[in-house]
Amino acid sequence: MTTATAAPARTIRIEPVTRIEGHGRVVIDLDAAGAVSDAYLQVLEFRGFEKFCEGRMLWDMPSITARICGFCPVSHTLASVKAVEAMLGVTPPPTALLLRELLNLGQIIQSHALHFFVLAMPDFLHPKDALQRNVFGLLEKNKDLAGNAIRLRKVGQDIVDTIGGGRLHPVTCIPGGLTKRLEPVERIDLLKSVFSAVELARAAVTMVKNLYAANRDRFATFASFPTLYAGLVRDGALALYDGTVRVVDQNGALVGEFPAAAYLEEIEERVDERSWMKGVHLKSRGPDAGVYRVAPLARLNVAERISTPLADAELKEWRAIGGGRPQQGSLFYHYARMIELLHAVERARDMLKSPDIMGTDVRVPVTRGGGEGVGVVEAPRGTLFHHYWANDDGRVTKVNLLVSTAQNKTAMDRSVAQVARMLVHGGAIAPADLNQVEIAIRCYDPCLSCSTHAYGRMPLEVVLRDPEGKTVATYRHGG
Repeated sequence: MTTATAAPARTIRIEPVTRIEGHGRVVIDLDAAGAVSDAYLQVLEFRGFEKFCEGRMLWDMPSITARICGFCPVSHTLASVKAVEAMLGVTPPPTALLLRELLNLGQIIQSHALHFFVLAMPDFLHPKDALQRNVFGLLEKNKDLAGNAIRLRKVGQDIVDTIGGGRLHPVTCIPGGLTKRLEPVERIDLLKSVFSAVELARAAVTMVKNLYAANRDRFATFASFPTLYAGLVRDGALALYDGTVRVVDQNGALVGEFPAAAYLEEIEERVDERSWMKGVHLKSRGPDAGVYRVAPLARLNVAERISTPLADAELKEWRAIGGGRPQQGSLFYHYARMIELLHAVERARDMLKSPDIMGTDVRVPVTRGGGEGVGVVEAPRGTLFHHYWANDDGRVTKVNLLVSTAQNKTAMDRSVAQVARMLVHGGAIAPADLNQVEIAIRCYDPCLSCSTHAYGRMPLEVVLRDPEGKTVATYRHGG
């Protein structure tokens, strides 16, 4: 259970943040009057994948980077293999590209279903009962709801397992294509499950619409503030596997659109001394005005339409709520997430019905080489960039990973600060309100293992204690 502790330096800490991937805490700084002066999410772990990938061979990268995260390994695999192919000038066969897109849809289906039903829904079903705000409380409250969540997630996992060669870390994606085709019997099995999932996905959208109808004011005001929004589009439509990066402002006006390879010209990272996670902003707007959001809310805000009819109709209804302008309330992330889930199921069904996905040519030869390459894909949590440099032998010399959660970092900090200012009074926060701060973070579905992207000193602390547990000495290096 989450607890809050007040430190002597007039700081409130909520630790750990629950029902997210990874380890983090919220830090709320107070002024002399007990009001909130600042609040932010602090990431506590460091992974170091960028550094220890140096010296590895290019063809190892899709497999290595899949291990960054157990929630979005497909995203890292696909961004990785696309970066390698961009470097080597390789274009996989059309069937391989279709299968990779289907693989990505499978991950989005299972991830969105897991987050909404298991991690987010307990906040709505048990808003005041901390002991019931979990998957067990969900099962007790509504077994049918829990069953639908499991069935939807299984559809996505079956796609990942079939196309990727494993439910957790895919192994079939290699530079030049895939190691295996889709077999006819596999296609039939996936079609059966995807057809049944369409109605489950529609029911999920109806459910989140009902949540919105019952909480209109809360959706409009909770952690709601203007930012820029960024996501992939193709010919203006929502794109989850490949496209150009489109950025719009709080009014929906186009700020810019650029190919993934130009991301370093458009986006700037900055070190945040308070966390292992860097901050990110649009260069042309600066650190404050250039803050942007990614992931489902942003993707629907930048897209003109969705290519599948059921999801597109829901997008129109969703957009009408804001009078055609981008939605700014963070709770709308959940609404957008279910529209994307419906689109992913529709698109997967249509792809599996097409004979094009049954092609046998799924791989082209690749010649060893080096250079520089960028790969991009929409992960469940937002736009993901992999950027590699390698020598002529194909040995990696440098890696840069710009992950979704890092791009949402400043927005998450603003969300936390806004909610904290609403709830902290006289230098204290009521225990029942602790979860409200966490809800602001869970809207973004952050992945903290992916996002630990640091530069500078790594602090190391050694604490010596006697047999009674009393601290004898503390040694600290760095930081």
